[in-house]
Amino acid sequence: MALYCYITFSTTHYALRAEALLKNSPLEYKMVPVPRSISSSCGIALRCLCPDRPQVERLLKENGVETEGSYEIEEKDFSLPRLFSKKEGPAHEQ
Repeated sequence: MALYCYITFSTTHYALRAEALLKNSPLEYKMVPVPRSISSSCGIALRCLCPDRPQVERLLKENGVETEGSYEIEEKDFSLPRLFSKKEGPAHEQ
């Protein structure tokens, strides 16, 4: 089992702003549907590595992105390509 962190938003607007901010950061994240074990008004959550959560929350707060909640969820540990968005590697070099 692995521990993942989810940040939820009250509106889609805030979720999209969070994604735009994180695209310009080195932090790993993925925008995902809210897991069934969490409730959210907009249905979109930001999934990040738990050690990165304080940095992610600080970045969002500093830029006026309101969050609804923050959750740690233990899930099956599996590997999928592109599980998180990253800006490293040949595909992102110019």
